[in-house]
Amino acid sequence: MVGRRELPASGALIGLIVQMFLGQFQHNVDEKGRLMVPARFRELLEGGAYITQGFDHCLMVMTEPYFNQVYERLNALNLTELPARQLRRQMLSNAYPVEIDKIGRILIPQNLRSILTLNGEAVLAGQGEYFEVWTPVDWNKQQELLKDTDTINQRFATLNLSRASGS
Repeated sequence: MVGRRELPASGALIGLIVQMFLGQFQHNVDEKGRLMVPARFRELLEGGAYITQGFDHCLMVMTEPYFNQVYERLNALNLTELPARQLRRQMLSNAYPVEIDKIGRILIPQNLRSILTLNGEAVLAGQGEYFEVWTPVDWNKQQELLKDTDTINQRFATLNLSRASGS
């Protein structure tokens, strides 16, 4: 097209966004613990994935490369420090490889389902490099917390999200 120029960085940015887990979806968990994964998320999990206990009473599903990055960071922590050992226990003793079945589901192990009391429905919430699995009740509580603008402004004031911070 004449007169239209695409900025060099915009293509890279679009490519990065395409590779991210974004959005939120509600799906059923069947009696065997199988959870339907949105088609958009399935594509990102094709190279392998892991599920583990997350923070704030949810589960985390990570691609294999991202899980390996997390593991490297956990492995670099000082094992003589109690918080490091506890974080490793939380993340690694509850981690399981997951595979997408022919219909697009992953199996959530029973102990992880028990942590959340996950039965019936789940909310999948994209978090960029991974996605979280929540019970609808817990997800709604998170959403309510995020509606309180005064609290949010105070909580996030120390984070520097300016463009210059990443340069």
